[in-house]
Amino acid sequence: MSRLLLNCDIGESFGNWTMGLDAEVMPFIDCANIACGFHAGDPSIMRKTVGLALANGVRVGAHPAYQDLAGFGRRSMAYGAQELQDLLHYQIGALDGICRAQGGRVSYVKPHGAMYNDMMAKPAQLRAVIEAVAAYDKTLPLMLMATRDNRAAQALGDEYGVTLWFEAFADRAYDSAGHLVSRQLPGAVHHDSATIIAQALTIARGEALQASDGSALQLQANTLCVHGDNASSVAAVQRIRAALQQLPA
Repeated sequence: MSRLLLNCDIGESFGNWTMGLDAEVMPFIDCANIACGFHAGDPSIMRKTVGLALANGVRVGAHPAYQDLAGFGRRSMAYGAQELQDLLHYQIGALDGICRAQGGRVSYVKPHGAMYNDMMAKPAQLRAVIEAVAAYDKTLPLMLMATRDNRAAQALGDEYGVTLWFEAFADRAYDSAGHLVSRQLPGAVHHDSATIIAQALTIARGEALQASDGSALQLQANTLCVHGDNASSVAAVQRIRAALQQLPA
């Protein structure tokens, strides 16, 4: 990929409870990370969200999580490697079946919440996730966090023949290692739209960000995570899309 793709967590409603402005943000993104029922979503929400993505020409990605509906998948849980792979295959397969029924396919995988954070912190868990994706379909890219040094993760992807899409965030502060600053600390989340757009463009140009300690941080990213959970965030996504389109190819 030569152009930075915009991805968004989508399909996180449940039953009669609505979360996010999926229909409003969908026309401005490239990749929809669709919840697979374990942290959010249900079969009907999955079907509707897949249909919305396909109608807008957006790539459908499986967004699997720990089995933690009450905690929105944000709590770490102890799973063995095989149990983790079973969770992944169950959720990817469910979404892929819904896609097939509508003439589409799952085209990548992005773990959610605590599963995502744990795989970035624990090499053995990242190996288990990559192995699970390879066993399901080696052609599916795996989305994971871009850090200061992606070489260890890339080596694992190469070992299993799985393409890795490295992800950056426009609205989050980074530490010197290229990890996200904890939400418990001040300044961890950017709220000013001008700051968010400027960071998106810096990442898209391959230029250095300023880490929380003041050091220069270079992130090699393929995709940028954006949010569509309120009207202001949808407006920011529109502005990011417009700004990226002005960059030279």
